[in-house]
Amino acid sequence: MDSCKIPTVPLPSGQHIPLLGLGMSHNGGYSHSALLYALMKCGIRHIDTAKRYGNEVMVGKAISESGVKREEMWLTSKLWPADYGYENTIQACLDSCKRLGVNYLGICRSIGVSNFLIHHLEQLKEDCSVVPHLNQVEYHPFHKPQALVDYCRQNNIVVGGYCPLAKGQALHHPLIQQIAKNYGKTPAQICIRWSIQNDVVTIPKSTKQERILENCKVFDFVLAEEDVLTLSSLHDGRHVSWDPSDIL
Repeated sequence: MDSCKIPTVPLPSGQHIPLLGLGMSHNGGYSHSALLYALMKCGIRHIDTAKRYGNEVMVGKAISESGVKREEMWLTSKLWPADYGYENTIQACLDSCKRLGVNYLGICRSIGVSNFLIHHLEQLKEDCSVVPHLNQVEYHPFHKPQALVDYCRQNNIVVGGYCPLAKGQALHHPLIQQIAKNYGKTPAQICIRWSIQNDVVTIPKSTKQERILENCKVFDFVLAEEDVLTLSSLHDGRHVSWDPSDIL
């Protein structure tokens, strides 16, 4: 596969985030060769990591080795609760930049939140002067939180989605398998394409080159509206990650 140009989505900050990224993992291992492959062969320019994942140094090393210019990369890292507080947050961001070998995340050019529900975002509006530019939440055919998505869009917050394959559960659903067969695609590609067509910034995880390649081949077809609706109808509210609804 030749390196492809992945579309971007504008953020209220004025920055543009790639619609498809690659998620790093804190429990699924790290593959340096796979990340290099994603950067050099698949056109990936959006990497989602975190201090907690313990791989920021290696991610920075891979970016350096790939030859991809910093200004072409979108790097997301995350603040760990132990680093909350104004001064601590600044230092944590600087530390992440140092580990990644870059001089900005934005230190910080765009600010997002993760796993925020409507009541969390409402509280944030009361307490803060800056509305987050992006809210990263669990998003797959079995978990399509439409009320939250609608709220975010009404408030100019871009939605990012993790676990687009429902940690593999979606790959074995007969309806998804049938739709994949109809398009000559894999179930993973169908799920990722569905997420992208719903205008969700999508970050599948993988440490295998062949899976990363597969996950990137989602821009050469479009799902028919009836298939988008069929996939959306699979929503049953299940979480495959964690449920933030009990967090006040």
